Amino acid sequence: MVELEGPDPLSDPQANNPLHRLTLEAILIALVDHFGWEEMGRRIRIKCFTSDPSIRSSLKFLRKTPWAREKVEKLYLTMMRFRG
Repeated sequence: MVELEGPDPLSDPQANNPLHRLTLEAILIALVDHFGWEEMGRRIRIKCFTSDPSIRSSLKFLRKTPWAREKVEKLYLTMMRFRG
């Protein structure tokens, strides 16, 4: 019998989700560390990145705004792909 390594995709539906176990806060901190607020505001045109930005205010907005959160998650995945 052959045993496969890693999580079983049938028993763990999140096994193929690269954002699994990452909090929105961790994603946002990584993006700000990498790009900075100014570049974040250029890449994703939302006020919480351009006008007196903070992690706290951005999290509050992103948790209530699915389209914005999706853009942040996509930017994070793109950043991770290029980081290697």
